[in-house]
Amino acid sequence: MRIVERTTGDGARCRFEAPDHEGVEFDDPEMATLYADVNGFQEAGTGERGVPPTVIQAGRDTLVAYFLTQDGVDVHWAASFYGQKPEKIERYVSRVRKRSEKIREGAKEQGHA
Repeated sequence: MRIVERTTGDGARCRFEAPDHEGVEFDDPEMATLYADVNGFQEAGTGERGVPPTVIQAGRDTLVAYFLTQDGVDVHWAASFYGQKPEKIERYVSRVRKRSEKIREGAKEQGHA
């Protein structure tokens, strides 16, 4: 899994790439890394099927983080959707990022990164 930055005529774009995943591009590097943090699902056909089942099963914090990586969704939309304050949504995202960091650290220690 990796995030690749490239320059286009419209500016810089970040592309998430991983085996068994469709490449997804983002204007915002933060959203690209958040998308990587909720990685672990197969994206193929998701547009027709909805949210990947493994994201739904992973819990609310992962689902919120996934929603935030979608076009037109921001912290305020997610807060409204869940009936929560934006601060709660930010805590969900923080949990996902912390979990992902621990996973990356463990992979690095095992020589996989």
